[in-house]
Amino acid sequence: MRYRTFGRTGLRVSELVFGGGWVGGVLIHQDDATKLATLRRAMNAGINWIDTAPMYGKGQSEQALGWLLREIDARPHLSTKVFLDSARLDDIPGQVERSVHESLQRLGRESVDLLLLHNLLAASASAGTITPEHVLGAGGAADALERMREQGLTRHIGFTALGDADSCLRVAGSGRFDAAQVYYNLLNPSAARRMPQRWTGQDFSGLIDACKAQATAIMAIRVFAAGVLATDLRHGREAIVTQATDLATEERRARAMFAALGDAYGTRAQTALRFALTNPDVSCAIIGLAEPAHLEEALAGALLGPLPQPALDALEGVYTAGFQN
Repeated sequence: MRYRTFGRTGLRVSELVFGGGWVGGVLIHQDDATKLATLRRAMNAGINWIDTAPMYGKGQSEQALGWLLREIDARPHLSTKVFLDSARLDDIPGQVERSVHESLQRLGRESVDLLLLHNLLAASASAGTITPEHVLGAGGAADALERMREQGLTRHIGFTALGDADSCLRVAGSGRFDAAQVYYNLLNPSAARRMPQRWTGQDFSGLIDACKAQATAIMAIRVFAAGVLATDLRHGREAIVTQATDLATEERRARAMFAALGDAYGTRAQTALRFALTNPDVSCAIIGLAEPAHLEEALAGALLGPLPQPALDALEGVYTAGFQN
């Protein structure tokens, strides 16, 4: 396992983060013996971070970790999240505090290493979304998360950079967050660069630079694009979280991508993972796992290292052609 510096926190974290989310779902959908064996294997392989959230399985992911963490010898870093009810934004501090205490109770922990705001960001609030003013203004989410840090309930704070790109850039540029979860994968690497004219997808251009300017740690999310990059099998939990696309479009783009890349760089999942880790600005990649074999595949992929230049050249051709074969 390789390790990277986690932004301005100075933490050294494994390149791979064990994701406890719904899409992969190993902590939610598998039996207890499989959950424990998979987590132990991840820790023994050198993974030192687990990511979860209260909305993953309506608390099931956190509840599982509450007993799983007592069964293993390792003491990994742990992150969880807060999701604000956009109908109750008159009490953001209260929402944050209640969510944190409920998460800690499920986790059986006195604190976590990272607490992330998980709402989509937009110019105006709607169901599930909040504005940069709700985050950065007086009495907003940043103030509330900082208060949790002052109380020792979390060491660091962060946010998920999804929703309107301009809103994400504004929050990232505030410098108030130690970490950001950034959408970054083979199909949409726009957070790290300008894309060719014919490329299609939601444009996050400048987001990684905005994080770097504040020494904010960058956690790559959706490196498998909800599983579309990893496999043609569908389990019904695929959720598209970016604008300007849908599941059928993502599948078409993935076919074009692997028609160009072939199988020279590992399995599809390994190639996708290697792409995310090729970027030195990425502190870590959160990987979703549905079964133990997915963990072994990811571990082997990470060991292969960054993609070589011929692969990157082939990717550039696909972007330039707008995913047209």
